[in-house]
Amino acid sequence: MYYINKKNILPCILLLLAPTLVGADELNGADTAWILTSTALVLFMTIPGLSLFYAGMVRSKNALSVLMQCFAITCVASIVWLIFGYSMSFSEHPSLNQWMGGFNNLFLSEVTRESMSGTIPESVFVMFQMTFAIITPALVVGGFAERMKFSAMLWFTVLWMILIYFPVCHWVWGGGWLGDKGALDFAGGLVVHITAGAGALVAAIVLGKRNGFPSTPLLPHNMTMTVTGAGMLWVGWFGFNGGSALAANGDAGMAILVTHISAAIASITWMVAEWIKYGKPSVLGIVTGMVAGLGSITPASGFVGPMGAIVIGLTAGIVCFTATNFMKRTLKIDDSLDVFPVHGVGGIIGTLLVSVFVASQFGGAGLAEGTTIADQFGIQLTAVVAVLVWTLIATFIVLKVTNLICGLRVTDEHERSGLDITQHEEKSYNM
Repeated sequence: MYYINKKNILPCILLLLAPTLVGADELNGADTAWILTSTALVLFMTIPGLSLFYAGMVRSKNALSVLMQCFAITCVASIVWLIFGYSMSFSEHPSLNQWMGGFNNLFLSEVTRESMSGTIPESVFVMFQMTFAIITPALVVGGFAERMKFSAMLWFTVLWMILIYFPVCHWVWGGGWLGDKGALDFAGGLVVHITAGAGALVAAIVLGKRNGFPSTPLLPHNMTMTVTGAGMLWVGWFGFNGGSALAANGDAGMAILVTHISAAIASITWMVAEWIKYGKPSVLGIVTGMVAGLGSITPASGFVGPMGAIVIGLTAGIVCFTATNFMKRTLKIDDSLDVFPVHGVGGIIGTLLVSVFVASQFGGAGLAEGTTIADQFGIQLTAVVAVLVWTLIATFIVLKVTNLICGLRVTDEHERSGLDITQHEEKSYNM
């Protein structure tokens, strides 16, 4: 039996106080377990979630090519992240830190078993952020689906990440100028959805329309596959947004709650809007509305409460539905799988509205001391414009460079035959 006496009373007191003496850089098992789980969920969003969602939406002769593109991007983006992507995003540059990260952590040279990022191992943080770097260029695939060469897609992915994803990630999350300015982006409205949406828009315009668009309906070949992928995206998004708290805490819990609310409301809103306009609700419409709601709540997820989620989801359902129809029917831009009107517009909606619903009177986490809603809105608008303009210009440059390297678009004959057989010598279905 252990008795307390004058000699051991001090260790006993220290033992009782130990929970309050834990340092910020000491490992927390609950936080680590949650971010490990979230990492798996976000990777699950890309393969198989996004892969199946996109593959079902294209024609059968191109389904395998989309699956191949998403899978290859997962591999390529992971390697690029390992070599210099993480360093460019989250390291400190000695003189240009407001604009880009440094190169002192190439090949993760400073990441060890002992190194920490807050209360989790740095290795876990590296892997969690890697899954974001994977899904962002994979989203862009929807803008040029069914017409870009596979070799061009690989070059485009690497160059696009270097020129767009890594710098914007650093601006917002890595110690750059937008983060210092106070821009709010909890899980990637600026970093993921606006960059992916704008990149897809430029790619769709530069590559040009698919053969037959818009006079010939280019219908999804397998809606069952698309709905399956959509369900995986919805579940995986809990890790995407909830994991961005980087802790197993109230922010993570609220992020998951508002994510689900926004997805459900945007989904039903899109369905009703389509029902009113075209006479029938479609399966494609309800799942696309869900994605619009998820993309829109992403930047706001850890900052707003249920009231904010309701308004953001409702706005996303109406605005993204309208934007999709406007792009295809009025502007006649062939963004194959509606990346810009869903992800780009959705990211803009959430990034701007967080400035309002972060306020405590609306159930949000609260504005920074001395900051008004108008002040925060100005910061958010500046961030949206900066990221949008940079992505549009830089993506155009990347596409032109890629075209010089290997050419962008498949031939008309290959497009008619389908990319499955012409790019990969395989078929999605053998019947």
